[in-house]
Amino acid sequence: MASSKQLSTIYEADCQYLHHLFSGNSGSSNARRVVEIFTQRNVEELKLIRGTYYGLYNHDLLHLLSRMKTTLARVAYLRACEPSNRDAELIRNSLFGKTLDLDVLIEIVCTRSSSELISIKLAYHARYYSDLERDVSSKTNGNIKEVLLAVMNSSKYSGGKVDKSMAMCDSKTLFEAIESGKYIDQRCITLLLKQRSSDQMKAILFSYKQLYGQEFSKFLKKDKCGEFGRQLRVAIRCIQFPEKHFAKQLRKTLKNSDACEVIIRTVVTRSAVDIKQINEAFTKKTGWTLETLIRNEFNNSSSQNDKVLYDLVGDFLVALVQHSRGVH
Repeated sequence: MASSKQLSTIYEADCQYLHHLFSGNSGSSNARRVVEIFTQRNVEELKLIRGTYYGLYNHDLLHLLSRMKTTLARVAYLRACEPSNRDAELIRNSLFGKTLDLDVLIEIVCTRSSSELISIKLAYHARYYSDLERDVSSKTNGNIKEVLLAVMNSSKYSGGKVDKSMAMCDSKTLFEAIESGKYIDQRCITLLLKQRSSDQMKAILFSYKQLYGQEFSKFLKKDKCGEFGRQLRVAIRCIQFPEKHFAKQLRKTLKNSDACEVIIRTVVTRSAVDIKQINEAFTKKTGWTLETLIRNEFNNSSSQNDKVLYDLVGDFLVALVQHSRGVH
């Protein structure tokens, strides 16, 4: 194990490569070394590198990356951010960008754990001096607003142990909310979603299938579930099987002429979480691996001027996928 002095020397060397990049003196070999830095260092190491860089050059590494208007810099920026700050920024942009981006908003709110949502709320408030739930409430409406606010409220119940007996009772409550009347009981379902942590909700959904032989999301396809059922089904899939949600979003990119953003966001934000499972789910449905998808998108630039840059972006993302599988 390297000593703190040895690690400090390593991080200082990393910062020198990064400084060359920002000074405009970075050749292709230096640029590839920069890619290695951002893909081989974990979140804590990248945090230490940011601190070392500021100590050496009196500049904020994230600020410098954000000023560089290239795809490579954007990937590096997202990778270098602490997860809660990164998610807070992605949500902010989804709410207050040119148009409301519900895909990003749903993805982050519903695939993060209750404890992660707490951290995101704190980061959002610290950065934007605003309350996240209030902003979501003001920018969304209808059924999706109801579902999102319920999931966000569930973070208040983070930290408790999963209660399997309660989960079994709650699964019966869900069944009755859908099957007992002519219309589904939206209030009952929303209240349950509000008052259970993400881990407890997963236990409820597991119990539901045990009792009734199908996933709860299948029942939400019934006509009487309507638009509320459709919106809730997306949220439930994100909570229960996030890897399937991300794989589905990536499959959509096969028909999209501008798939870069979805691929970048998915690979960077899930590289230390479940990118291996996402890759498996994606391959099962398409026959493609994520590496094939990335290479197809980033290594086929028609412009020679862009080719080197996009090759580096492709290498960056592939390295993150491979690193999660223990491939070096």
